[in-house]
Amino acid sequence: MELTHLKYFLEVAKNEHITKSAKNLCIVQPALTKAIHNLENEVGVPLFKSSGRNIKLTPYGQFFYEHLQPLYDEIEKLPQRLRDMANSEVVHVNLNVLAASSLVTSAVIRYKALHPEINFDLIQNESTNLYDVGVTTVAGDARVSPECDACYRFEEEIFLAVPNRDAYKKKDHVSLRQMTGEKFIGLAGTKQLRSICNEFCENLGIRTDISFESDNTSAIKDAVAAGIGVCFWPEFTWGRVERRKIKLLRITDAQFKRDVLVTLRKNKTDNRPTEDFYRFLVTTFARTSSRSRRR
Repeated sequence: MELTHLKYFLEVAKNEHITKSAKNLCIVQPALTKAIHNLENEVGVPLFKSSGRNIKLTPYGQFFYEHLQPLYDEIEKLPQRLRDMANSEVVHVNLNVLAASSLVTSAVIRYKALHPEINFDLIQNESTNLYDVGVTTVAGDARVSPECDACYRFEEEIFLAVPNRDAYKKKDHVSLRQMTGEKFIGLAGTKQLRSICNEFCENLGIRTDISFESDNTSAIKDAVAAGIGVCFWPEFTWGRVERRKIKLLRITDAQFKRDVLVTLRKNKTDNRPTEDFYRFLVTTFARTSSRSRRR
């Protein structure tokens, strides 16, 4: 059955008048009559019967009309739904945040204020590749997935955050071996950074005594300031510390550094919004890193 013939049938069924229907469809009456006859021949039953100067639906026609109308309505909606899908794809950015979540969240908020039409879907999933922009961390020279279309690496030193008290006031560096017996605050919820720090300590033969865990940087700051323990602290992605209460000491036992990776995947037909946010996020990391090193 041709879609055009189904459209003609629905119009005639609605009006029960050939001349009026032909006018509405902007075709000549003989062409419409022929199309209806062709449709009846194809389905094998009469769909209309004469009723004076008008026509009426047969029981077959009524059944056909009732079942065809909702199907045809759905077919007519398909092009717009496809356009809606395309538009939705353009304005959605899928963001996988496995590191520097505070910095990334702040960047998203600022970008959203500039581009309210962009929607963000944030996930934290190490095992998925279904995202547009990813933020992760690795130690050393770990390779980036070849599936990524672009990647920026930012080197970040990891300091030891300690309370700004007499024992540390004159220090700007420290050996972890000197911290034996000191209580450490664990990095709950920051699996990748925690693994990197644990690996550094294991390579040095050092075991940290965890007295408290939190995945909230504000809570960690308060705990360090209160003297509850010390903590490994990334150079710039966790934001500034209140120097009156906390000191960041450089670790001298080894190079305590990690790489923060901002990656891009071109998954869409139109990747311009995704690429624009990716550049914005890279710029945010670069500026924050630069400010941190000037302090």
